[in-house]
Order: sequence, then C-alpha cells, then structure tokens
Amino acid sequence: MADSSTSPDTEGDADRSDVQESADAEEIETDSDVDTTSNAAPDGDEPTDEELLAEIESQYDFDDFGPSDMAEMSVDEWEAAFDADSWITGAELIDRVEQELLARIAQREVFAVLERVDAGEGDELLLAYSDQDYALIYPDGGVEGTGTVLRDVKPSIALCSMEEYDPQIPPEGDFLLPHPDEVPEQSSEIGNLMIQLIAGAQLLAAVGLIGVSLYFGVTGSGGQGTALITGVAGFAFGVIALFLFVTVANARLSDRFRSEEYRGRLRSIGLEDGERPDFLPIEDPDAQLRPVRERNRNGD
Repeated sequence: MADSSTSPDTEGDADRSDVQESADAEEIETDSDVDTTSNAAPDGDEPTDEELLAEIESQYDFDDFGPSDMAEMSVDEWEAAFDADSWITGAELIDRVEQELLARIAQREVFAVLERVDAGEGDELLLAYSDQDYALIYPDGGVEGTGTVLRDVKPSIALCSMEEYDPQIPPEGDFLLPHPDEVPEQSSEIGNLMIQLIAGAQLLAAVGLIGVSLYFGVTGSGGQGTALITGVAGFAFGVIALFLFVTVANARLSDRFRSEEYRGRLRSIGLEDGERPDFLPIEDPDAQLRPVRERNRNGD
C-alpha cells in the first residue's frame, strides 16, 4: 500500500523535472541561434576595404579630382581612398590652401577675402571671410567658421593636405575682388542692342501694316477683308515690339540691381573703407591680420 501511495508523487516530480530540463535546453538553443545570427549578419553586409576602394575608383576620376568631388565624398570613402599618415600639415598646408583659394577666388568660385593671422610664436593661420561668413584655417588642417565660406573652403583644405594633389596656380595681375567703384553698372550691351534692333524692325513693320490697313479702309481698295487682315497683323507686330522693349528694360534694371547688391557686399567686407566685419573671431584685427595680397584690401 505504501508503494502505491508514494508512486504517483514520485512520477509527477520526475515528469516536471523532465519538462523543465527540456524547456531550459530549448531556451539555450534559441539564445545560441540568436547570438550566432546577430554576430554573423554584419560580416555579410559590410564591404571590405578593397571592395570600397574599387567602388570609389570607379565613381571618381582621380586624374581630374577637384573640390566639388571632395565635397561629395563621405568620411568612409575619404579614409579608404587616402593615407592619413601622408597628409601635409603646418606652414606648408597654409601656403597650399592659400594658393588654391586665390585661384578659386580668381575664377569667382569663392567670394571671400584672404588674410594671414598672426597666432604668436611664429605661427600663422589663414582667414577667409565674406560679408556674412568666415573660415579660420589652422596648420593642422582644422577649420572653424560659418556659412558658405566654410562650405567652400573645406574641400580645398582636404585636397591640399594630399601630397598627390597640386594646388591650382592663381593668374597673374589684378584678379581678386574689385573695389566697389570698379563694378560696372551693367553687363555687355551687345545682347540688349540686338534685341532692340529686332524690336525696332517689328515696330516699323507694325506701323507700316497699320498704315496700309487704314489706307485700304478709307479708299476701299484691296480685296475683301484686306484692311482687317493687315490691321491685325500690324497690331501683332506692335505687341511683339513692345514685349521686346520691355524685356530689354527689365534686363537693364536687373543688371543695375545685381551690380548695386554686389557693391554692397564688397563694402560690407571693407573693400571701400578698410573696416573688417565685426563677426570675425580675431581679438585685434588691425594688429593680427595681414592681407595675402594688397588687392584684397583698400591698399591701392
């Protein structure tokens, strides 16, 4: 009897133990599968350095590599394509960036004034600034600043830090930002003159056709409807002439507006009175700043 009373409890405990062990085994197996999957996934997604370099070489033409290409590259592409241990720094980097930016200013790719900054102990920084923004370039390749100038300068710094890159050579002569009084009132008049000649011919045709229409209407000569047809044609030529004259007038007004706006920007960076913008991060601009070329300032 004793055996029959204790037997069910013993069997129940054994069953529960087997179920618990089975559940623990399944949990361990599941965790192992998850870990294996999570560890293995990245290996198949991330390209190797060789694959990334091959992709970069197929996407960019390094024989004609410029600031616009540099701006498009990501950090990973930059690190894969160029050897960081061979980057140029120090005074040589400042000289190379200065040369590159002078050429880009001459090409009107960058609107900025360039000046050297005396940082003490013989060190010099390079400062590029416009009427609203600036970029301060350090010998180690670092840069701080704001706005469009900073955006335009960054690719040039990266390129000039590469031994393989030859900075552009600025042209000879007076090529930097002009004095406000030197900005022409309007662009070339050749195009406007041609449009005016065409408009004048259209106006003469309009006058002639309207005159013929009136003559036919008064005298009653010509075929039926001739006076109406010539009158409508004359009116059409007159509308065309008016449209062309308005186009020329609008172009001239636009040129004057752009010229005045450009003069205002030049005055704001001190090319007329020599006063530099207030937002520059230099404690004593008059003592610490030295123009890269006198033509940058009001020095001639």
